[in-house]
Amino acid sequence: MVTIAPPQKPTILHLGDDIRWNHDTLARLLTNFTVIQPTAAERERPQFMQALRERRWGDFHAILRPFWNTGGEMGTWDRELVPLLPSTVRIFASAGAGYDWADIPVLTEHGILYCNGATASSEAVADTAIFHLLSTFRHFTASHLAARSLSTDAWLHAHKYLTLSSWNPRGHTLGVIGLGSIGYCIAEKAFKGFGMKIVYNDVVRKSEIEEKRVGATFFEELDEMLGVADAVVLATPFFGRVLLDEERFSKFKAGARFINIARGPLVSEPALIAALQSQHLSAAGLDVHAHEPHVNPALAAMTNVTLTCHNAGGAMDTWLGFERLAMENIERYLLGEKPITPVNWDALQKRSVAAVRMESGGNAVVGGVESAAVAGVGGVEKVLNGVNGAGGNGITAE
Repeated sequence: MVTIAPPQKPTILHLGDDIRWNHDTLARLLTNFTVIQPTAAERERPQFMQALRERRWGDFHAILRPFWNTGGEMGTWDRELVPLLPSTVRIFASAGAGYDWADIPVLTEHGILYCNGATASSEAVADTAIFHLLSTFRHFTASHLAARSLSTDAWLHAHKYLTLSSWNPRGHTLGVIGLGSIGYCIAEKAFKGFGMKIVYNDVVRKSEIEEKRVGATFFEELDEMLGVADAVVLATPFFGRVLLDEERFSKFKAGARFINIARGPLVSEPALIAALQSQHLSAAGLDVHAHEPHVNPALAAMTNVTLTCHNAGGAMDTWLGFERLAMENIERYLLGEKPITPVNWDALQKRSVAAVRMESGGNAVVGGVESAAVAGVGGVEKVLNGVNGAGGNGITAE
């Protein structure tokens, strides 16, 4: 006897608050997919892990974290947590440009594509970098503090003497470490808006057209680039270790300025403090810190250091973009198209054959990027194969 069951929709596990702004995108998602939203209590790490062990939410296919301030209660997605996910999970799309809280190699091993919110925050982070850049060239923090002190002597001193060591950015060289979406946006603003010369170091060189658009010169060796830059902006993802230590700061051009809008642990704060105290570096602008939410007291005491509270990406434009982008990444991927901001796309393509999983019934389920999905066809059907059986049509034999 053959019965026809209604086809099931792929399931999305929604972590965090309700969708606030992009309701049209949410409506599309609800039409094509089933969305399950754990409570705040269920998202705490012990409860979350237990829920995964007991398959409380079934065999879901995607993880959505559309809002940065919530949805991360379970902590780091590491080798303890990721293996508890059902083998049906294909994609994890989250708000936020950084992803140091998610072990990307582990997600890749389990055939899970990770998508961040990089393009949504690029403009806001770049604007913040420019704010810090201007402050380091023009001593705006020292002037700001003098004005707020209400001391007429401090005001007059700042008015008369800060200008004697201030410079306009125009004509100076900006070095960018990491010319990704954010780094490129910074370079574009500095080049077109302030007439700065752009040099950069990255693991992947931009195309000739992309370099020409921002007047950028590529340096294969970071130390060589540091030696020619009047200001250096750090705009690379965190990769688990310090990048700028005492030796690296010694490679900076004498009197250079340093801006960090990436991650605090990429920088040795004692080495940075020493470089500032010795005047090898003339100023610094820091949006991120090594031990957030704590700020190093020595840095806080320096009037040539501009400090903000990891606010770079936090504009309303960014929040709206994070939310929309996370939903669109999942929607596109499950419908067989390439997502907008995949982080480990290439790594998953390389291991897609090795990532074939065999279900207990013998049906082959491919984890990660499938050739059909890369071509933009058959994505949802292949997910449904794991939901409804090998045929994906809801037909079962009894």
